[in-house]
Amino acid sequence: MATLLYRLGRFSFRRRKLVLALWVLVLALMGVGAATLSGPTSNAFSIPGTESSKALDVISEKMGGGGNTASAKVVFTVDGDAKLTGATQKAAIEKAVAALKAAPQVAAVADPFESKTVSQDAQTAYATVTYTVAAPDLTDAARDGLTAAGDSVTSSGIEVEYGGDATVAATEAGATEVLGVAVAAVVLVITFGALVAAGLPLLTAIIGIGVGMAGIQIATGFFDLSSSTSALALMLGLAVGIDYALFIVSRYRHELAEGRDGEEAAGRAVGTAGSAVVFAGLTVVIALAALAVVGIPFLAAMGFAAAATVAVAVVVSLSLLPALLGFAGIKVLPKAQRTAAGKHEQPAKTAFGERWARLVVKNRVLALLVPVAAIAVIAIPALDLRLALPDDSTAAPDSTQRKAYDQLSEGFGAGFNGPLIIVIQAAGGKAAEAGTQAQKIISGLGDVVVATAPTPNRAGDAAILSVIPKSGPTSEDTKDLVHNIRAQEKSFTAMTGGATLAVTGTAALNIDVSEKVSDALLPYLAVVVGLAFILLMLVFRSILVPIKATAGFLLSVAATFGAVVAVFQWGWLNSLLGVESTGPIVSFIPIFLIGILFGLAMDYELFLVTRAREEYVHGATPDDAVISGVKYGARVVTAAALIMISVFAGFILADDTIIKSLGFALAFGVLIDAFVVRLTIVPAVLSLLGKAAWWLPKWLDKALPNIDVEGEQLTRQLAAEPEKELVRTI
Repeated sequence: MATLLYRLGRFSFRRRKLVLALWVLVLALMGVGAATLSGPTSNAFSIPGTESSKALDVISEKMGGGGNTASAKVVFTVDGDAKLTGATQKAAIEKAVAALKAAPQVAAVADPFESKTVSQDAQTAYATVTYTVAAPDLTDAARDGLTAAGDSVTSSGIEVEYGGDATVAATEAGATEVLGVAVAAVVLVITFGALVAAGLPLLTAIIGIGVGMAGIQIATGFFDLSSSTSALALMLGLAVGIDYALFIVSRYRHELAEGRDGEEAAGRAVGTAGSAVVFAGLTVVIALAALAVVGIPFLAAMGFAAAATVAVAVVVSLSLLPALLGFAGIKVLPKAQRTAAGKHEQPAKTAFGERWARLVVKNRVLALLVPVAAIAVIAIPALDLRLALPDDSTAAPDSTQRKAYDQLSEGFGAGFNGPLIIVIQAAGGKAAEAGTQAQKIISGLGDVVVATAPTPNRAGDAAILSVIPKSGPTSEDTKDLVHNIRAQEKSFTAMTGGATLAVTGTAALNIDVSEKVSDALLPYLAVVVGLAFILLMLVFRSILVPIKATAGFLLSVAATFGAVVAVFQWGWLNSLLGVESTGPIVSFIPIFLIGILFGLAMDYELFLVTRAREEYVHGATPDDAVISGVKYGARVVTAAALIMISVFAGFILADDTIIKSLGFALAFGVLIDAFVVRLTIVPAVLSLLGKAAWWLPKWLDKALPNIDVEGEQLTRQLAAEPEKELVRTI
């Protein structure tokens, strides 16, 4: 692989105008495709095959409902001695309802006085607005019409707030990405000491995410993708795109300093550091694509989209970057080094990475126990991890969605925001009778405020009824109620002579999704850890190094889960980080963290430990090999980690709960993994293991293919034969 990449690097450098033109053409074509083929995204999370999804299909098929059109709740409240049933207040609300019916894209409006949606104290009421289109297709005029009609009641002393998916406008990119890129630029300038060298990773990363984002936009025209898909892919693509280019540019500068010409330096940089980039990118891609095995379509779609963006970042780094290096030439070096290239001058001071490595090796037991103990303490909150999907209860306290949610809870009870829908199916027109029996059974269960009378369809073979729990949608009591109702199905079927009962509704859907994700967490972790062991055994030709690497990865994951629970569930440091609302962790955040952190952790493991292995193979003592690995890798890994942390941390400023929590989790995870695990625990463990770290049974060594990630075979080949015989036209 290293030899092939060596040739690719030289070709791209030599034919740089052609390569650049091809990438510009690709970017233009993808942009045109994104503008003409893109479709809407969705915030709906469901899993085909679950009871709640099947019940929705029954409603759509037999009851004529269950569509995916947008809806909104307009919540009216008064305080003091005022009542919404007063003549002035009622007239104002009826006028607002009439205006709502005339608003753009509105299909129907349920008048609160006709539909009996007025609280017992007559101080809270709501009108339900349904639209003719899905939420992503709502126009600004439709949203403006909603608020203009609702706000008309304020002159009568009525407060009004809005909830539902129709009130949530599509999020747009803002200062979050700009902040991350700005910090990354500063880190690159400090690392390289040259503006050209600092600009190349940023330029290639931006081109890579441009292609990736355009590809996702095209995919939305053919597949159902979550609205968070683009943000996740952008976050990852930007971070790895900068980091992968950083590794190759660093190696290119090293080769120039050794006195090699630009084309040869580019070939060697892509053949060595590029091989590591391929492996590092492959680990991220496989971990994300492996989300398909958990059987959750929207997770698989997000994983594939993010994996494709990472793959584009790898290809850009291997082909476009050496072409841009051809245009930059020796300008990637600081001015002071351009005339000294090839003179092999020794640095006057010992590098910090070497000093740190010697300190860790000297105090290896302490360097192992103290970080592990600290991570164990940080991970404690993870024992209280609770998962749920986001709703208006997790919106910012000052948002209209959160105010509407709270007012409905206060006026009608906490369970009102998460009603359960019971779907009854029965043969021979007996659905209404069976539904009445179901109403009696459910009314006798705990945590039920009311179970409504059944509403049958015209054929009489299906009926639905609503159940209002006492507890909120994300409460454990509501979860227990859903399971309790489902547990009645067997006896209900026997009692009614074959009728079936199923539970659905937003709360039930969210419970099913969260439980499915929770059940998939450990199997997915096992797949990722097993994959890590096999890949690392191929790279490092060792048994203990992969075990150590995966154990370090698990430490990083545990610490990250603990920090996420402490901040987003317990509320620690929430004001400092701008977290305005706490609650259960978004269901699929943990499984994404496992996949993404696995790939990023293996990046740092690879760039540090491959150099240590190379030194050991060439005769260095185990401790000297460890010191050399950290000495040569610490600067680049530190810069790469700081860039990733800054990019991910920038997304903490996002308004979206999913993106905010994922940005924090990834920033914290990279911080722990890079500086605590890889730069401290890893060298300490390698020093303690000594020669045993690099042991591999001879039979296994012969059986495993040699993928030559560090480019050792390429180096020997270049030294053994003339370069002209090696280079071929692609």
